[in-house]
Amino acid sequence: MNIQDLANSINGKLIGNDEFFSIDGFTGKFTFLNDAHTGDIVIRHWINAVGIEIAFDKNIACLITQTPKDGAVELAEKLNFPLIITDKIELANAYALSHTVDKFSPNSTNIVITGTNGKSTTSHLIYHILNNAGYHVLTNTDSESEFNTLIDPMVSKLISDEVTENGELDYLVIEVSEVQGWLGKLMKNHAALMSEAINPKVGVITNIAMDHIGLVNSIEEVYDEIKAVPKAIGEGTTILNYDDELVRSLEAINPFYTSMSKLDVDDAVYFDENKIYYDNKAILTIDDLPFKGNHFIQNILSAIGACISLGIEIEDIINGVKSYKALDRRFAKLNDEPLIYDDFAHNPDGIKATIAETIKLLPENQTLYVVCAIRGSRGVEINQLNVEALVESMDDRIELILSSSNDVVNNLNYVEDEEREVFFNTLNENNIDFIHFDNLKECLEDTYKKADKKDIILLIGAQGMDPAESLLKDIL
Repeated sequence: MNIQDLANSINGKLIGNDEFFSIDGFTGKFTFLNDAHTGDIVIRHWINAVGIEIAFDKNIACLITQTPKDGAVELAEKLNFPLIITDKIELANAYALSHTVDKFSPNSTNIVITGTNGKSTTSHLIYHILNNAGYHVLTNTDSESEFNTLIDPMVSKLISDEVTENGELDYLVIEVSEVQGWLGKLMKNHAALMSEAINPKVGVITNIAMDHIGLVNSIEEVYDEIKAVPKAIGEGTTILNYDDELVRSLEAINPFYTSMSKLDVDDAVYFDENKIYYDNKAILTIDDLPFKGNHFIQNILSAIGACISLGIEIEDIINGVKSYKALDRRFAKLNDEPLIYDDFAHNPDGIKATIAETIKLLPENQTLYVVCAIRGSRGVEINQLNVEALVESMDDRIELILSSSNDVVNNLNYVEDEEREVFFNTLNENNIDFIHFDNLKECLEDTYKKADKKDIILLIGAQGMDPAESLLKDIL
């Protein structure tokens, strides 16, 4: 690779040396500054003079950034160190991903998963089915969804590290955020850009709903971000959720549909009469499934559809589904008496679906305690939509408890006064009783003490509810 070609490919301007800095050129690895070795390329959203000096001392090949500051440009010129400045850092990360796949995993079959809800469960289940069938698989899905943003070179690093340490990959299962931004600015066409970089044989689109308020402010804007993904998948197979009207309207060359009701099309897998059908034959019953809730079954259907499209044997798919263990905080059962479920429901659709599924499990004359962590430092708009979802989900059998989780969140997830107030005001306007706790531990202790053994406690929310399981171990 020529450094000027690299700069041109990411619409970048080259400062300093017009050749790679390390004596042996570029190793082929994109990584972070702290982890970089001689000949690697580092991608950072911003860099200052201290960072340039560290990169110089480490003999990295070059550094790519969107925001040089505090003397970075001047020092790069003084040290004759190659610094590429791009207006869109996502172009650099897409380039890094594409280059990494071509260099380190050229023979793997690649799968991309995007959509508003269910990405992580679907991705992890595909990974498990393939891994359980004996293939060497890598996924960027983790329980806290930290690696699906692709706004840094983490996935590129994961791929190069895995292949270097453990050999060639058979499959790559890559989860991509449907909407992405940086410092409040939308990275347009992020999902399509990253999907194209992966060069997938199969793509999955789970659903289209509101989540990243501020980056996008209408369902039409979310649709605009996702509608280019089938084109990025190209002649590969695109798994589409038939039950989502917007997803169903997407134009794909080779669609494969999933549905929670019978479908009379050839390329489809569906759920009907408590069984999953493919090719009009029942392949799994509801008792075989690791989840019973409708929105989780939809994720299972997507994973099955993806693996069928990959040509995986039906028996291997069945065994993979039956043996699957959920990611953390995906309707995880934390206790039996009372039943305590923990779910990463953090947007309106997730909240409504999870409460609806949980209340089906509630015995007659018992109480469902919905413990919801307010989303901190995410803005009034998403919290307004979340509390409206709670209002819509309320039932006479539900008691609502809110937590600001001040005791467990950092400054990036602290609940602001206006975020808390929009919850309080909306609930009061709808005459819905609730209790609020500043601290999550106190919230969990109080709820557990009140609950009868036959009641259900449902924990929902994002970062403010993440530590609940560890706190409950002491409480229980």
